[in-house]
Amino acid sequence: MATSTRAGVLGDVSGWTAAAELDGGSDDCGSGLLLSITGAMRTIDIGQILLLRTEEKSVLVDLPAWARLAGHELLAVSDDGGGADGDAVQGSGPWRLAIMRGQRPGTTSTVVTDDAFSTGGAVPVGSRLWIYSNFHCNLACVYCCAESSPAADSRLFPVDVAEAAVEEFVAQGGRELLITGGEPFLHPELARLVALSAGRVPVTVLTNAMVFERGRRRETLESLDRDRVTLQVSLDSAGPAIHDRMRGAGSHARALAGIGLARSLGFHLKVAATLHEAELSSVATLHAALDNLGIAPEDRIIRPVAEEGFADGGLHISLDTVEPEPTLTADGAWWHPVGVTNPHLKVAESPLPLAPVLDIIRDVVAVQAAGASEGRQVFRCT
Repeated sequence: MATSTRAGVLGDVSGWTAAAELDGGSDDCGSGLLLSITGAMRTIDIGQILLLRTEEKSVLVDLPAWARLAGHELLAVSDDGGGADGDAVQGSGPWRLAIMRGQRPGTTSTVVTDDAFSTGGAVPVGSRLWIYSNFHCNLACVYCCAESSPAADSRLFPVDVAEAAVEEFVAQGGRELLITGGEPFLHPELARLVALSAGRVPVTVLTNAMVFERGRRRETLESLDRDRVTLQVSLDSAGPAIHDRMRGAGSHARALAGIGLARSLGFHLKVAATLHEAELSSVATLHAALDNLGIAPEDRIIRPVAEEGFADGGLHISLDTVEPEPTLTADGAWWHPVGVTNPHLKVAESPLPLAPVLDIIRDVVAVQAAGASEGRQVFRCT
């Protein structure tokens, strides 16, 4: 059995709904455990979860390789004995592993196309507003459109400016505010920013769910109005393979822990995955995982990587390729939240006043619509 991959990162398996459980005792993968697991897997459906208990530490090394070869997904590992430094292998066990049943390698599966990406109608300009609360982040995702990272300049959005912007936004008929970053929970005044906004309009906070477990950020989380605030958490894959490759080792397990905490506190949750086209075959497994987490289908977003910021490929973003979603940062106003590092998508040098920003965007949209309605004539030169 290959041992190049190990289930080292702690993850809370209690958030997963198991269709079956198996106690492997002290058996290792070479002494019959794999036969038992294979038999147990055949009793559950594709997308369902087997919860394995083991007292044998070598299983943490061997099982990930087996799961990959068998077409299954290792979702989480919990050390019931208490692991050290966030590493299950350093604990004393016993351990519990959540394994999602997949399809055997070579089995014909449903072809997944670009239709796997979430779609929807354009929203009227002025009904939705984005605010970048900050640009520093605990992660440095390889495709981050905002070029956020721990080393990024925080560029905090002032709370008084946010309050003025939201007041103007609502007065003009605004209906939805979204706060993103960076990681918004790193903004030292996020609680006040959200409270001032949620008193006027429903708010969605986009987060990686990794930094609000304790301390002042936990206090911020618990202070948010459950009826007015939705949390949208980034989770790129059912298991850690894709997510950790893009966002950093261990980030998948910590995101799941954050989802579990937010659910336990009664928040309405959405989950968003950011994927390259080549990774769309993983979407079906992700949906199965979200079923198990209790995330409603309408609360899932599968979006493509945008060719902006740190990304070296993806969907081309321009005035002509994406519908506008007015976005404010400490540096000005922008056409769309994925374009805040692109000077060609900057609408104004200041986030306020908001009315001229919306008027400029509406004028551009009107010209685009007029051009589309006129059609195009073929001009043959050859």
